[in-house]
Amino acid sequence: MPGVNVRNFSIIAHVDHGKSTLADRILEHLGAMGERDKRDQTLDTLELERERGITIKSTPVRLNYTRPNGEQYVFNLIDTPGHVDFGYEVSRSLAACEGVLLLVDASQGVEAQTIVNAYLAIDSGLTIIPVVNKIDLPAADPEGAAQELEEVVGIPAEDAIFASGKTGAGVPEILEAIVERIPPPPGDPQAPLKALIFDSFYDAYQGVILFVRVLEGTVRAKDAVTLFNTGKDFEVDKVGTFTPGLIVSDVLAAGSVGWIAAGIKDIQDAQVGDTVTSREHPTLEPFPGFKPAQPVVFSGLYPTDTEDYRKLREALERLKLNDAAFSFEPETSEALGFGFRCGFLGLLHAEIVQERLEREFDLDLIATAPAVIYRITLTNGEVIVTQNPAEFPTRDRIELVEEPYIKMSVMLPEEHVGPVMQLLQERRGSMVTMNYMGKRVELVYQVPFAEILYDFHDRLKSISRGYASMDYEIIDYREGDLQKVDIYVNGEIVDALAVIVHESKAYSLGRKVVDKMAEVIPRQMWAVPVQAAIGGKIIARATVKAFRKDVLAKCYGGDISRKKKLLSKQKKGKARMKQIGTVEVPQEAFLAVLSTDE
Repeated sequence: MPGVNVRNFSIIAHVDHGKSTLADRILEHLGAMGERDKRDQTLDTLELERERGITIKSTPVRLNYTRPNGEQYVFNLIDTPGHVDFGYEVSRSLAACEGVLLLVDASQGVEAQTIVNAYLAIDSGLTIIPVVNKIDLPAADPEGAAQELEEVVGIPAEDAIFASGKTGAGVPEILEAIVERIPPPPGDPQAPLKALIFDSFYDAYQGVILFVRVLEGTVRAKDAVTLFNTGKDFEVDKVGTFTPGLIVSDVLAAGSVGWIAAGIKDIQDAQVGDTVTSREHPTLEPFPGFKPAQPVVFSGLYPTDTEDYRKLREALERLKLNDAAFSFEPETSEALGFGFRCGFLGLLHAEIVQERLEREFDLDLIATAPAVIYRITLTNGEVIVTQNPAEFPTRDRIELVEEPYIKMSVMLPEEHVGPVMQLLQERRGSMVTMNYMGKRVELVYQVPFAEILYDFHDRLKSISRGYASMDYEIIDYREGDLQKVDIYVNGEIVDALAVIVHESKAYSLGRKVVDKMAEVIPRQMWAVPVQAAIGGKIIARATVKAFRKDVLAKCYGGDISRKKKLLSKQKKGKARMKQIGTVEVPQEAFLAVLSTDE
């Protein structure tokens, strides 16, 4: 784009600090939204994002900006998620930028993800423009938030711009700062083509659409291109930019952010992090790519209707194209049939993937209890890793079991420190440090990852009245006293309900599961025992009461021996039915048990 000044930047922040709202005001100010298009969270294109009020996918958009002196600029803005589970989306988006707007809530100050995202930008060598947002709130303290940013992250307080995503205050100053502080993208339009794939999605008509940042050279329709990693050749059908919908353009040159459609039908050919180059004049060095995301939470996904298995596989393949941090492999369960073992970056990520599968691909799914990866050393010296409780070896074969530990940082107001420390200790956490930052405190703990999988985030928010925020990273594996709890129904093991848990919590968890199962399993003509066991030892039991026909209804008085005979005959009949009868555990029972907090 000769003669046109370009700026590529992302908006990063902690969850709910106003990224999408500020992006709306920037779009409005630059005339990118017509009156008919006006709506909140314009760049949140998924229905799920709008419902939950969070950003899940990074969304790029191209904007035109004219400075007061008449100079023309092109802005490529990428709105990113704030939640810790979607940090991989943020890191990929930053690779397509030269600078970031780092947002801080004027009333809440620096939060856990603010620090993580700031260091992500610093490590990527990007220019950071600090923006103190929500200055219109009654509890806002813009100067305090800017000072906190200087103390915690080291960004000078005087560099901060005060703004409001709601009223639009500060937006002109932000646009000028983008021009003045963020450098133009490097890259020679005459060099061989080198374009980084930072995202993609599947279109039923055009195949895989690649989201690219052009680092060197130019690309047009009809160009012959090669994907570096796979070596596959394609002819470009269309290229274009985002507004945020896909708009066809003539050319994408060095420094541009845009999309390429090249009739790529096989999803496996378009890997995020790959480099697109020219077939005739290929680049010598590809972009280093991205470190593959390592899933840390695993859960089984099964279709409630077994005939939907193939449909589920296709849906997972298409979703993986749009979400590179997610992984899956086939598995089977005696209780649930054929399904997939899926890996996620966290519990919210797992929830979002399941909801997207159900909505976008019209599937009805059952998810098994989430689990982390355990490392098991057997008595013969062999080391195995597993996240599936069904694959857990018997106790007599285990030498030791190791579980993943995380380093967790919790930022919260001083008055809530006591209850939060108690919560962390309940979850087997050990304190590393406690840092005071003005009126706020940072608690750093080492906690077993399995302990925060279920309801930890909800408990943290309720204890701190919504003010605490958390971030974590996996540090290492440590030995733990872990047990596999099996669930038996009528003496038969139900593999889908097996769970790995610390010995101190085995009884309470077993008790909850058997009580819940006893509520939801339909009654039979005989009493059905539901048991939780560790190895061969039963630790909890509940009974599904039997239906009982009143065989004495026709006995009006008379000899007691007649009544005893009828009752004895009924008892023998029930015992015989129990020997030959089987209990079908309905899908609703699995849904009821697996959807509980535990």
